[in-house]
Amino acid sequence: MIESDRIEIVPEPKLEFGYRQQLEDPRDGLFLFGPIVDHRKPAQIRAGVIGTQQGVSVFREWLRKVSAFIPAPTASASRQFAFPGFEAAFRTPWPINSVAELAVSATDIGNAIRQSDRHKAIYDTVSLFERSIRRQLRDDDAQVDVWFVVIPDEVWRLGRPLSKLGKAEAIISKPSIGARVARRLFREPSLFSEEMNEAEIYRYELNFHHQLKARLIRSRAVIQVIRESTLLVGEIGDGVQRRLQDSASVAWNLCTTAYFKSGGRPWKLANVREGVCYVGLVFKINTVDTTQGNACCGAQMFLDSGDGLVFKGAMGPWYSSETKEFHLPKSEARSLMSSLLQSYYDEHKREPVELFIHGRTRFSDEEWEGFREAAPENVNLVGVRITRSQEMKLFAPGRLPILRGTTYRLSPRRALLWTSGFIPQLATYPGRETPNPLLIEITRGEASLSTVVADIMGLTKVNFNACLFADGLPVTLRFADAVGEILTAAPIAEGAPLPFRHYI
Repeated sequence: MIESDRIEIVPEPKLEFGYRQQLEDPRDGLFLFGPIVDHRKPAQIRAGVIGTQQGVSVFREWLRKVSAFIPAPTASASRQFAFPGFEAAFRTPWPINSVAELAVSATDIGNAIRQSDRHKAIYDTVSLFERSIRRQLRDDDAQVDVWFVVIPDEVWRLGRPLSKLGKAEAIISKPSIGARVARRLFREPSLFSEEMNEAEIYRYELNFHHQLKARLIRSRAVIQVIRESTLLVGEIGDGVQRRLQDSASVAWNLCTTAYFKSGGRPWKLANVREGVCYVGLVFKINTVDTTQGNACCGAQMFLDSGDGLVFKGAMGPWYSSETKEFHLPKSEARSLMSSLLQSYYDEHKREPVELFIHGRTRFSDEEWEGFREAAPENVNLVGVRITRSQEMKLFAPGRLPILRGTTYRLSPRRALLWTSGFIPQLATYPGRETPNPLLIEITRGEASLSTVVADIMGLTKVNFNACLFADGLPVTLRFADAVGEILTAAPIAEGAPLPFRHYI
């Protein structure tokens, strides 16, 4: 039996748009009022496109399409929205003629991606795109804010870790040392430079998307990888049909990320407390080169400004076989916290009032001591554990629709929060599976559970990589996860923290 006083519904957080108007759905807000207008708002979208000749042509035609009105596929469905056209929604022009259009030979792509040595296949395919973009950055003064990398569907099909290359389509690669020998050389380096050079490609993950972004981080190029079939909304190169969003939904999502990756803020949370900063910490295992250890990745979101930065903690053996958890030693925790506080000060010219750290495990005593030592006493430091839960047995499935925002208090410091579920504003549940809650637990420091839960609800609405009513995870963990995938995909030199748009 559930006690009714332990259940509450968190009100849907509102977003702020142009003219300081507030609404709950980003599509309504952009349609009616446009994005936030501040110094970040781009004067126009300066995009570059790279792909096969067909891919570049498809992208150019898609730009023509999104410059005008695109109707919703079903006018009566409350969850489907028409797209008014890019400039109508974002109050910013997007010229049909891109700043740079780079064509890559379809034959060269096919010959590269079909090599039997999968490490060499993906590395060489990435190189075709990477070299062209780097050459453009070096030789042309034209400023490109975001690159659209339009890939044939065979690159998507064969450019992932679990992709299968059929014998009939494989191109036999020249003999190489192979991944097993390369991993041994990483542990026990050879005296012969030729062997070490040959092993280098095996430091890169078998993932075209992650590897391309990782290899372009140093150039600070912002990219968006997209399949040709997504722009066509229908056919793909190998003749197989796949489920796609409707044209209006594709336009909303890609145009929002284009605006965001060009430096603009489409919206921000309304009515947030001043001086609040949230950080998501995620650990990623480097499966390619185990000698590098595990990466600690941080996504820092400033709630009062809507900006965010990415941090890469030191690589090291942070996994404990005893606790089966990842934790930072005190010195690394102290160093990371110092960087976080410095970035906040650089942005706001003052220290934060509250700093909440999201993680998937409880912070260790040593870890928390390092965080606490680096933080001034007047900063309220709070550790919050967020994990997926399977507590659906608390409710009778099929009899009671779970509303987004439903909170079930387990204790003064623990609660279940449904960030997905039935959304009254849309009159539907936009998911396909039974919604499961997040387990929220305040593990360190002092804070109101209601405040923590409400903030997490808000953080599910600032994923600017799409135009969604809400995401299932707070942006802190969602972006930290995405960042971790990039940071462990290739050797990346240490550097200053970069905004989210460089990684997602």
